[in-house]
Amino acid sequence: MTRWRVGLHLVLLAMLLAGAAPLHAAPTPLVVEAALDREVVAPLLDAFRAAHPDIALDFRDRSTLEVDARVGEADPAPDVVISSAMPWQMARVNQGYARRLDSPAARRWPAWAKWRDEVFGFTFEPIVMAYRLDLSRHMAPPQTHADLHTLLTTEPGKLEGKVTGYSPLKSGVGYTLYQQDARYTPRFWDLVAGMGRVNAQLEGSTRAMLEGLSEGRYWLGYNLLGSYAMLWAQQHPEVIVQVPRDYALVMMRMAFIHCDAPHPVAAEAFVNFLLGREGQRVLAGQTTLFSVRPDIVGPYTAARLRDQVGERLFPIPLNASLLAFVDPQRRAAFLARWRREFRRAE
Repeated sequence: MTRWRVGLHLVLLAMLLAGAAPLHAAPTPLVVEAALDREVVAPLLDAFRAAHPDIALDFRDRSTLEVDARVGEADPAPDVVISSAMPWQMARVNQGYARRLDSPAARRWPAWAKWRDEVFGFTFEPIVMAYRLDLSRHMAPPQTHADLHTLLTTEPGKLEGKVTGYSPLKSGVGYTLYQQDARYTPRFWDLVAGMGRVNAQLEGSTRAMLEGLSEGRYWLGYNLLGSYAMLWAQQHPEVIVQVPRDYALVMMRMAFIHCDAPHPVAAEAFVNFLLGREGQRVLAGQTTLFSVRPDIVGPYTAARLRDQVGERLFPIPLNASLLAFVDPQRRAAFLARWRREFRRAE
């Protein structure tokens, strides 16, 4: 054996004796396109990273319509898609963009919160009203949809430009919520006309509405995502959140694995974490997104919300009926009437 070989063997032996760690493979990338505020979901993302240090999570927060566009246009495709625009998510799954998840967590998931083991609703978020604390100096804050309509009708001067809500054109979730309200509120179109009468300012996100409330530009907000509003109110005491007492819609964030996911194993690990006990425990205890699982205890669970609100909770059904809301002709007709009613006061 030559002298250089002896030297090499001695070096390798010294490394082994010193306990030198072998070289590790680079972490597996995971791209998640999501309509979900990073600030709200941060505890869940941190818990996933701690549980899966071998996965490099790239969480990209966008609007609902931007996320939907990425499903069909992004190259490479995202690994996981999350959105609160439930009809758009269902439409993409129906078009074949979702990869079926065959796992114990998926099989045990409640039937009312999934479809064909391809898409899963993993949060349970009430839709709320919000108002500035000093609104009560001018009028009684609304507790029901009927109260809101009364204020829009009787206080148009004081509320001029001071009311905010979703734009059904800018926001997929906003459009969905108005469609659902039309099912449950007999005077829904009168409510829309009332919003137009006070020149309601329409926004593309709940965050924009909340910022306007805190800054004093708005006094009253309609159809905000409760998860965002509740967290905001914890940090901004001038904002009061009201779960409507006549009925409250409930929206679910829907998640699916893209059929062309570049990293399907990592994608399955992420969705299984969303549905598993640990992920749902984080949702219930460290976020305002509300856990779906009935075996989880915490301040933010579907069971606790039902206890507080009772039978007046109306979850948006996660089934094929959502497809009707993104039918082009139906959507065009709905938006045409929306514009007409909103401008009725003119």
